[in-house]
Amino acid sequence: MDKDVTQIIYTNDPNAQSEEKQVDVKEVLAKVYGALKEKGYNPTNQIVQYIMSGEPLFITSFNGARSLITKVERDELVEELITSYIENNFK
Repeated sequence: MDKDVTQIIYTNDPNAQSEEKQVDVKEVLAKVYGALKEKGYNPTNQIVQYIMSGEPLFITSFNGARSLITKVERDELVEELITSYIENNFK
């Protein structure tokens, strides 16, 4: 059975639509990748460095990419990347 890649984030932000906000890991990766690429960085290298170190400064703040990626647990990012790799290369 496939695991849902949506993570629920709980927030106390008064501007949020509800108490819980759903974050799609694939969408986060796509947006962060795009922001890094647009700013001229090597997106793969920067995302790997962020995952390995946990240091958000590896991700640009352009287009809210840094804020967005920190809403997803790093292990969820790794899980999504590995799942996608396996599905695209071994099935």
